[in-house]
Amino acid sequence: MSDRGYRRPRPLSPLREHLRDTFWSAPTMGFVCVFVLWLAASAVDEEIVAVLQREEAYDELGSLISFVQDAKTIVTTISSAMMTFIGVVFSISLVAVQMASGQLTPRVVRIFVRSRISKLTLTVFLATFLFSLLVLTSYESEADPRLVVSVPLLQSMLTLVLVGLSLLLFVVYVSATLRLMQVGPVVDRIARDSFRVLGRMPRGPGGPEGLGPETGRVVHEGRAGVLRDVNTARLVRAARRQDVVLRLIPRIGDFVVPGTPVLAVHGGAVPPRSRLRYSVSVGVERTLHQDLAFGLRQLSDIALRALSTSVNDPTTAVQCLDRSIQFLAALVHLPLGTVHHRDRSGRVRLVQEGPGWESLVDLAFEEIRWCVAGSPQVSRRLLAGLDDLLLLAPEERKQPLVRHRALLVQAVERTVPVAADREFALLPDRQGIG
Repeated sequence: MSDRGYRRPRPLSPLREHLRDTFWSAPTMGFVCVFVLWLAASAVDEEIVAVLQREEAYDELGSLISFVQDAKTIVTTISSAMMTFIGVVFSISLVAVQMASGQLTPRVVRIFVRSRISKLTLTVFLATFLFSLLVLTSYESEADPRLVVSVPLLQSMLTLVLVGLSLLLFVVYVSATLRLMQVGPVVDRIARDSFRVLGRMPRGPGGPEGLGPETGRVVHEGRAGVLRDVNTARLVRAARRQDVVLRLIPRIGDFVVPGTPVLAVHGGAVPPRSRLRYSVSVGVERTLHQDLAFGLRQLSDIALRALSTSVNDPTTAVQCLDRSIQFLAALVHLPLGTVHHRDRSGRVRLVQEGPGWESLVDLAFEEIRWCVAGSPQVSRRLLAGLDDLLLLAPEERKQPLVRHRALLVQAVERTVPVAADREFALLPDRQGIG
């Protein structure tokens, strides 16, 4: 397998990715921001009243009080209707997501959870509700301009601004949710996320260095789950301080259980446990943060469900093949396999196994190839994709593509009895049946 040099990762990227996989972080930040905004607006409103009272502009202040009392009715209506509106909107959205996950793959829910517009919409909706409640506490029963302390003028205006922003986001959010129910935007999103993972993968000049004998192992002591990502910056730093080389034993996406080894140490003593804390993240499902193969896994799952007898939607399978071929074409000349992470001095400190070219090709085509014998649209698209990749691939990477092409031809010849049908099914076509 090929090797890649080391590009220092962003230390906070695992935390950022984990927060994106949660739905509570954005609303929580929104609550804090809206409370700070309310305090600032209250202070401004109090200062406006104080200035008008010092200048004895009681007529102007009385007009403001009258205007704010009229606005109170609107704010009260907003506060009482906002939670009902939020409940209805997100109930409909969850039904739409459930339908999309049933038609495509359950992994599509992850797109909804990580969607920025979904989190922004929920945050603004809840912020509008909370802000309206806080504004209602600022209204006074006192109507005498000489005795009033605060007139929530700015607060009322900000409430109306938040309502307008909520309505705008509602339109955008509905549009985004409807796109989630369409195959094209979903597979496009998976492909774009996969290319982001590829862009974050470390690469650079420099060849591999000998690891030396294994001198120790570190076992997993946390909960059982899927290895989601690794804090490479922390592991490189720990290995440099101990003057050793660490080797990650499981691959990203593997399921690990407590007591199984996750790190092998080469060239010295095992680093202290405190230096390795929070360096390995385990979760209930795979993510696309560092998992290069997960995008192909999702595309294959969608294609397999589309080719099942209960769905029978070969066009969706063709769309998934389009993106899988696009991704493999971007990988065809890149070094894959073992990744060597280096410290600032250029020494290898962390060795990490990644998927190789052959395993990625198998992931993209193997299961689909088993299901395409009765679907000429898919077999024709798969043949065209394999031919395109064979034109792009260097000589050392053609063997897996040749093998899949030969097996596909054999499967069609074995299952399609009519010669004319076999000839049609084995004619390469980038549109399937175009």
